[in-house]
Amino acid sequence: MDYRKEYERWLAEVGDRELLDELKSMTDADIEDAFYRHLAFGTGGLRGTLGAGTNRMNTLVVARASLGLAHYIGTGGSVVIGYDSRLKSDVFARTAACVFAACGVKVHIWPELLPVPTVSYAVRRLGASAGVMITASHNPAQYNGYKVYGPDGCQITTEAAAAILAEINRLDLFRDVRLISFEKGLSDGSISYIDESVLTAFLGEIKNQSVLYGDEIDRSVAIVYTPLNGTGLKPVTRALSEAGFGNITVVEEQRDPDGHFPTCPYPNPEIREAMEMGLQYCRRVNADLLLATDPDCDRCGIAVRAPDGSYQLLSGNEVGLLLLDYICAQRTKHGKMPAHPTFVKTIVTMDLAEKIADHYGVKTVNVLTGFKFIGEVIGRMTDERDYICGFEESYGYLTGSYVRDKDGVNAAFMIAEMFAFYKTRGVSLPEKLSELYAWYGYCLNTLRSHTFPGSAGMQKMGEIMADFRRGLESVGGVKVTRTEDYSVGLNGLPKSDVLKFYLDTGSVVVRPSGTEPKLKTYISVTAEDRQRAEKIERRIAADLERRF
Repeated sequence: MDYRKEYERWLAEVGDRELLDELKSMTDADIEDAFYRHLAFGTGGLRGTLGAGTNRMNTLVVARASLGLAHYIGTGGSVVIGYDSRLKSDVFARTAACVFAACGVKVHIWPELLPVPTVSYAVRRLGASAGVMITASHNPAQYNGYKVYGPDGCQITTEAAAAILAEINRLDLFRDVRLISFEKGLSDGSISYIDESVLTAFLGEIKNQSVLYGDEIDRSVAIVYTPLNGTGLKPVTRALSEAGFGNITVVEEQRDPDGHFPTCPYPNPEIREAMEMGLQYCRRVNADLLLATDPDCDRCGIAVRAPDGSYQLLSGNEVGLLLLDYICAQRTKHGKMPAHPTFVKTIVTMDLAEKIADHYGVKTVNVLTGFKFIGEVIGRMTDERDYICGFEESYGYLTGSYVRDKDGVNAAFMIAEMFAFYKTRGVSLPEKLSELYAWYGYCLNTLRSHTFPGSAGMQKMGEIMADFRRGLESVGGVKVTRTEDYSVGLNGLPKSDVLKFYLDTGSVVVRPSGTEPKLKTYISVTAEDRQRAEKIERRIAADLERRF
């Protein structure tokens, strides 16, 4: 793309005053970065920083993507649209709706901002052809995105993404895009709001995931909850309240939707800084449990009170292990295991989970990074009731097949139940986790990210991955015993730019992020105890660092 020529065309064609002002203020470097390519569209849809340009999230880019998706769906099809609390999310959702309606695609749009799993759920319940969620998940405030679901409620496959992209690439965002007004769509029925009963049914499915089967729990446990200025407030507090959890304190500064995220600039429950205000509330009200969901409420982070009154954050892997063991133990105890119980995890998720599943006679399926692959496994099952749970290390969990994506509402509900179950029996979650380590062996998993912004960053990440593909004999003094390169498609999985190095003490996975300009390394170490594992992990991490 001739980025300078495209920039000049935008200057001449753009009518939006905000975008035009930004265009006029751009430096040469700004122009190149904003116009050197079209924002990449893939299985995750679109994601990028807000602003003017083909490589940015704006109404023109959203309209072009929506027109391409409308052509892929075809006249007479239908689409579900949802949006979160991010800047411009409501504007982008309406823009998409107006494009679909103009193309003869029936629009079902949520009347208020709601979590991403509600789109996955509504697609199947309403029999829609596709779903669109306007969100950038846990990215910083300057990001937004456009996530696409297929008729099965899963994020689109590689094949579908390629077909949609082909339609998008045929379009000129100034010449080809046409849309009707949102008000006209509402009046003529081409756009309609999704009824509240659909949300009620969604929450009913979540409450049905309980594995208490009549066992008693203390529902008065003190819970602090923060939606991190996102979409979780209504569904999470409603699900917990309807299940009898009445002692809930909401973090007021983070209660209401706010795309600026003033108290947590990086609204990701994986990051301690995002949890800090919730921890302050916990100390203030002497809470037992902290729950935090990200802006689109598909991830959930937690902290629990230790005997000395301090609060311990648990990782996504740790929470996943606890949930897997709790669900398996309860189903086994009450004779509720399905005929062919199946657990699904990603290849970068803690391997210890597979040992737990084996103990209960549960089959483990490993998939590529991204919850869409877990959703695809559920969709391919002969009997969906065989799926008992799935999780990924990045705080994504799902305990039922009612949706095909990770669900922070479901996670908050199940974590609260599990916490109360063990507390009623005098056991804390850290104590239960220690029991699991004592039984199955200690395992440490860590994630490190390296950021490479702009076109130069994309090139640099490619060079680093090429360097790793030349091979490793050892890392951090630990011998590499085997290497798997998923770029050629392994173990029945689609091709992906991922490398996994098996070590004498665990494994290392290296992959570029699919949603951010980052290269990620996942280190897994098995050792006799945490101290030894951490020492080995530090050596491995230091060796890897020299390659970036």
